[in-house]
Amino acid sequence: MNTDWLNCADVERDPGRVSGVWVFKGTRVPVRALFENLEEGASVDDFLEWFPDVTRQQADAVLEYVSADLRVAVPA
Repeated sequence: MNTDWLNCADVERDPGRVSGVWVFKGTRVPVRALFENLEEGASVDDFLEWFPDVTRQQADAVLEYVSADLRVAVPA
């Protein structure tokens, strides 16, 4: 998966912050932290408890954005 995060309003990237990785907007929490935690068996509620700067709306928006990206038809 190669998601184009430029079109997701709930994330941002600044080369001078957090090594330029995509983070949840207004935070220093990398987007990849959500997926790493989910892969390890955490729930979204766990993630939000561990990273209180991230809002439920942001987490839901990122998950929906990736889900929509996965639904895009790939040309044959």
